[in-house]
Amino acid sequence: MGLLKRTTIISRAFLLFGLAAIIIAVLGGRFLFVQVSKEIDDVDLETLANERWTSHEPLQGERGSIYASNGEAIAEEVTSYTAFAILQDGYEGAVDDPEETAQTLAPYIDMEENRLVELLTRDQFQVELGTDARQLSYEEKEEIEDLGLEGIHFRLEPKRYYPNQAFASHVLGYIDRGTDDAVMGLEAALDQELEGEGGSMTYQVARNGVPLPGSEEEISDAYNGNNVQLTLDSNIQLALEQAMTSVDEEYEPERMTAIVANAKTGEILAMGNRPSFNPNNYEAITNHTNFAVSDHYEPGSTLKIFTMAAAVDSGAYDGDEEFESGTYDPGYEHIINDHNDGEGWGTITFDEAMERSSNVGFSKLVNEIMGADTYYEYLDRFGFGKETGIELPNEAAGMMSESDLDAMYTAFGQSSAVTPIQQIQAVTAIANDGKMMQPYIVDRIENPNVNEMVYESEPEIAGEPISEETAKGVREQLVEAVYGENGTGGAFQVDDMTIAGKTGTAQIPSENGYLSGHGQNIYSFLGMAPADDPEIVTYVAVDRPNLSEDEYGSQPVSTIFNTVMHQSMQYFHLQPDESPSQEEEESVEAEGIELEDVTGDRANRAAETVSEQHLAPFILGEGNRIESQYPFAGEHVISGEKIFLVSDDSWEMPDMTGWSVRDVVKFSTATGMNIEHSGTGYVREQSLEPGSEAGSHDSLTVEFAHPEEEKTDGD
Repeated sequence: MGLLKRTTIISRAFLLFGLAAIIIAVLGGRFLFVQVSKEIDDVDLETLANERWTSHEPLQGERGSIYASNGEAIAEEVTSYTAFAILQDGYEGAVDDPEETAQTLAPYIDMEENRLVELLTRDQFQVELGTDARQLSYEEKEEIEDLGLEGIHFRLEPKRYYPNQAFASHVLGYIDRGTDDAVMGLEAALDQELEGEGGSMTYQVARNGVPLPGSEEEISDAYNGNNVQLTLDSNIQLALEQAMTSVDEEYEPERMTAIVANAKTGEILAMGNRPSFNPNNYEAITNHTNFAVSDHYEPGSTLKIFTMAAAVDSGAYDGDEEFESGTYDPGYEHIINDHNDGEGWGTITFDEAMERSSNVGFSKLVNEIMGADTYYEYLDRFGFGKETGIELPNEAAGMMSESDLDAMYTAFGQSSAVTPIQQIQAVTAIANDGKMMQPYIVDRIENPNVNEMVYESEPEIAGEPISEETAKGVREQLVEAVYGENGTGGAFQVDDMTIAGKTGTAQIPSENGYLSGHGQNIYSFLGMAPADDPEIVTYVAVDRPNLSEDEYGSQPVSTIFNTVMHQSMQYFHLQPDESPSQEEEESVEAEGIELEDVTGDRANRAAETVSEQHLAPFILGEGNRIESQYPFAGEHVISGEKIFLVSDDSWEMPDMTGWSVRDVVKFSTATGMNIEHSGTGYVREQSLEPGSEAGSHDSLTVEFAHPEEEKTDGD
């Protein structure tokens, strides 16, 4: 028994030892396998550890800025703040009471309280707080910080900002804050050029997310997007915006569009639409269409310019030849009437047809003198029916009819549809002695990372549809259309400048034929100045303005056109039509004053220099020397204009009462202050008290009003 028991014990011991050896071998083998392969169930342990204990912070390359022709930023990246919450238990600075935090914070980030509680109780280290917690201003960040909420933190984040508010908004487009997508305009068309290239920073962290001391950082550099400078002239654009806003408020039209271009080069100097919008508050947008390039319609009598040019250039035109005005039966069971209800003016010459804007005369030019085929050939040469190639997105090609009957209606602006930008391109041939210039709005593109020019535009001739002699002859007729005894364009006469151009009153198609009734038209004017050698071409169209019975469609159109021409004269040094002695005496007023560079000068000396130029220095800050000025050195300004000289980062808020929109925009550009505005005219109210301390981080709201809108006792 003793021997058997001892044998049993020894056998069991060997068995246990063998089992232990097998277990140790299996575990050891498993450990060895894991150590060598670094995998468990196809999971890479090294990668898992790196992901768990390594933090990757994205580095954003700034989106490129967009500048006006004078170097003024009209779309740029500015600093903003994004709020987020840290939730990790035991982590210093984490949310301690989700319900109370949500109740207090929800109104400031426009979020439902229940939704915010759900976010703040998640099992995460930190959470984002929604779209409205992104891109907060400095003031909004301060408001939230003043709530004293534990666990709510902020990080710096770039924000797309448009300093001039509703300024060429359809040209620029905007960036969607929620998706960071470029929407509309040049923001979308040049997105690849403007968009920066992101980088990253990688470092090791502890369990609570805090960077480990001494851990090495790996940095992949970010690159900023390219900067784009446009051909837009900020002064002319501002004048256009103000005039369109004034007309919009007074006449409440369905829509408006306007384009100003350099006749010699094709550069777009200004472009505007109504309804418009503020790209900083794009949620309120009601019109996503840039009518200037994306809309086509029957233009009305402005197309007579090109009908006349085609007839003259074809060699078949005799301006002294007479015809019977009033009505015309071309034999297609269609009667063409002159615009005075078919009454006409008796027997008149074809030269007089332009002055009186005779539909009958222009139909005869096509049907009886040059023929439809020749006419369509010239319209093709002028670029109608095809895109101009301007850099803006969604350009329409228009629609040209092809029948002989349609040609007679196209002759006076019906039947075929064209775009405003096509009319601008075509009219440069009239203004530029037969050379038609392709319109463009991008002047140059620069890579700021290496200070290298990526693209630089040059004026390009899009064609030569007519001869120099034809162009000059048509310009003379267009002068008569404005200044002649029977001209239809008398409202477009501008002081000290001879205008050449043509009015248009386009009918609007509907399901039951054309709309009828007072004001139910698209009223337009296509003109140029100075008439003998045009520098500027402008197109303005106002759709269905609210006219009183004694008002004409030319009134809202001329308000815009004449304002732009006055501004163009001042800032493009156009000489007024006057005698040499007067020119000599008023040369400074006509050409403007070239502003000297006073940056770096002592403040008092800079003010003296500006005053000696018959300008009004406005110093901001208590610094000894001028750090920046606006307008910039070298710009041409007019006598008495405010020149803002900035000597410090903070200053006393000025009293803006009575300031013009232009003064306010200049102040915003000089200081970098975000300014919201409403109304038109001159400043009546401002949100920051005069004399209060202010700086570029502040926001300001101003209200404009016309003097007659001021309330007085007893009224």
